Amino acid sequence: MNKDLLDIKIYDTREQLGFAAALDAATYINELLEQQNEVNILFAAAPSQNEFLSALQQHPITWSCINALHMDEYIGLKENDTQRFGNYLKRQIFDKVNLKSVHYLFVENALPEDICQRYSEILDKYPVDIVFMGIGENGHIAFNDPHVALFDDPAQVKIVVLDAVCREQQVHDGCFDSIEDVPEEAVTLTIPAMMKARRIFCIVPAASKANAVAETVNGEITAACPASILRTHKATTLYCDQDSAKYLI
Repeated sequence: MNKDLLDIKIYDTREQLGFAAALDAATYINELLEQQNEVNILFAAAPSQNEFLSALQQHPITWSCINALHMDEYIGLKENDTQRFGNYLKRQIFDKVNLKSVHYLFVENALPEDICQRYSEILDKYPVDIVFMGIGENGHIAFNDPHVALFDDPAQVKIVVLDAVCREQQVHDGCFDSIEDVPEEAVTLTIPAMMKARRIFCIVPAASKANAVAETVNGEITAACPASILRTHKATTLYCDQDSAKYLI
C-alpha cells in the first residue's frame, strides 16, 4: 500500500514484521556503506522494536562503521533505572554489536537544557542517515506528543511535558506499574530533526496502535497526529502487522 509518499507493508505477525523490516534495513545500511565510510542511525526504544532489533543483529552489517544515536529519554530517572530508554537500547542492541560510537542523551547530573544543547551539537557532527522508530498510541513520534509537536520546530532537541495518553502507554507496555511512576517530562529529538534523515523505517506492531496507524495513514496531515508527517517524507516505510493495520485492511 501507499499513501502520499508513505510506503506501507503489512505482515501476518509481529515476528514476520520484524524480520522483514530488519532485512530491508540491513540491505539499505549495506548499500549506504558502499557510498560512504560511516552511517549514522537514530534508534527508538520501545517494546514495539524488540523483534526488529533482534532480527537486525542476525544480518551481516559492518557495525564498526555505524554511529548510534538516541531518540528520546525521560527526565528524572536514575542512571541505572531499567526504564531509561538508553538502558533499553544498551540491553537490546548497543552492547551486542561492535558499534563505532554510541551517543546517549542522558548525562548524569546535567541540566535538561544542557542535554539539549549538547545533543544538538552531536546531531550536527553526526547528521542522521537512518531512523528506526515507532508510533505512539496518541500518534506521537519520539516524544513529540500532539500538544507539543511542531512540524517546523526550530530546535533539534527539546524538553517536553508528556501527555496522559503517552504516559499511560508506558504502563500498557509493561515498563511501569502505574501512571504515577511514569516521569512527566522528557528530552526528545524534534520532528524536523528526524525528518532530515535520508531513510526512515517505522515499525509499528500491536492492536493498541491500530487507531494511531489509521489516523497516520488516512487522517489529515496535522500535528494532532504527529506521525502523519511521515506521509511527506521521500523515503519512509511503515511496517505493520495484522493487528496494527486492522483499520487499513
